[in-house]
Amino acid sequence: MQNLLEIDSVIKSFNTRQVLTDVYLSCKTGDIIGLLGRNGTGKSTLLKILFGTLSADSKFIRINSKLYNRPYKSTKEVSYLPQDPFLPKQLSVIKSIQLFLGRANVLSFIDDPILENLRNNKISQLSGGELRYLEIKLLLNLDNNFVLLDEPFNGISPLLAESVKQQIIASSKTKGIILTDHDYRNVLDIANRFCLFFDGGIKQITDKRELVQWGYISEANMQKIK
Repeated sequence: MQNLLEIDSVIKSFNTRQVLTDVYLSCKTGDIIGLLGRNGTGKSTLLKILFGTLSADSKFIRINSKLYNRPYKSTKEVSYLPQDPFLPKQLSVIKSIQLFLGRANVLSFIDDPILENLRNNKISQLSGGELRYLEIKLLLNLDNNFVLLDEPFNGISPLLAESVKQQIIASSKTKGIILTDHDYRNVLDIANRFCLFFDGGIKQITDKRELVQWGYISEANMQKIK
């Protein structure tokens, strides 16, 4: 079954500054949507509004044509990776996996070259990159229809980044995924749709060279992109 997530008519202001103006975005099963834009253009703000943890001046969120005010309260709909760690520091890696996925899924989940030697470590003992990797993998393995990832590549090594990209691509076969990251190269590597935040709105990008035209990427940097 293909699922459809839509957020429409989004307006969000902070004090007197309007960050988002009449924004519309849709995501369906199989999509990996890359949100691009300079700092402060509203990428993280939109993800929080879409998840339901940040209010907006106006918004309409629909999943398969049903209206939702706070999607995070609905089982199986949307999971969200915030920029800050969310796993309790006192738990072990194993306990964290059990908490999110249940005991039956621990062995298959931990059969991973990154995590297999960390299973008994507490969350507080993990490096920033290891913790980020664990959080991303947990969310991608939840039985949810959509995943929102805010800065998934922040603080992780190139080796972990490659593994994360492959897991995101694999997960998109059954989920819709929306992500943003300051390292736009990782986003461009895996996304099949791109949106550029500009002047309070979203521009659909159909050709990566449009990112040069809109002043987001220099010509020299575009030459380095695969």
